[in-house]
Amino acid sequence: MKIAPSILSADFARLGEEVAAVDAAGADYIHIDVMDGHFVPNLSFGAAIIKAIRPASGKPFDVHLMIDPAAPYLQDFADAGADIITVHAEADKHIHRSLQLIRGLGKKAGVSINPGTDESVLAPLLDDVDLILVMTVNPGFGGQSFIDSQLEKIARVRAMIGERAIELEVDGGIKPDNIKAVADAGAGVVVAGSAVFGGGEYQKAIAQLRAAAE
Repeated sequence: MKIAPSILSADFARLGEEVAAVDAAGADYIHIDVMDGHFVPNLSFGAAIIKAIRPASGKPFDVHLMIDPAAPYLQDFADAGADIITVHAEADKHIHRSLQLIRGLGKKAGVSINPGTDESVLAPLLDDVDLILVMTVNPGFGGQSFIDSQLEKIARVRAMIGERAIELEVDGGIKPDNIKAVADAGAGVVVAGSAVFGGGEYQKAIAQLRAAAE
């Protein structure tokens, strides 16, 4: 199980240090939630912040764009140092074009779906994505509770992926007491915000999540 700490739960006053700390603590990816106050009811940060913290870690930057529209900003996030760029199926009228553009920029292309979105929207996209992100909370805020009904969706998406080289990532309310169920449903990457940053002992928290998944 890959662990992708979400810096939305980090101390923004020392963001570069926080990124370096979770890198050293064993994070596989650095998950970066970009919110626009329009597609989701919150604002976070943009490409300039990602560029500023890029030197703090050599781990892949997993950039989750909760913005509408996303397409005009893909070049900016690629230039800032994103390695994986994920756009929402609900926010992009021309999703294939955006995914192809991300790959054309030399980055891995991801697509995300909200809890209320049926996974059938993913079927036409399976040959154009490197990562699928299933939200297990409604996006916009950290610290929300996991929506249990999404476990069956995760399993259905895992079946849709089949033998394709697509990573299945899950984001929202992941804790040591539910990560095993998420892993059993087929996830290979989990995003963890408060579960990593909330206790202050990042290495211990990441190790606990990984052990609980196994």
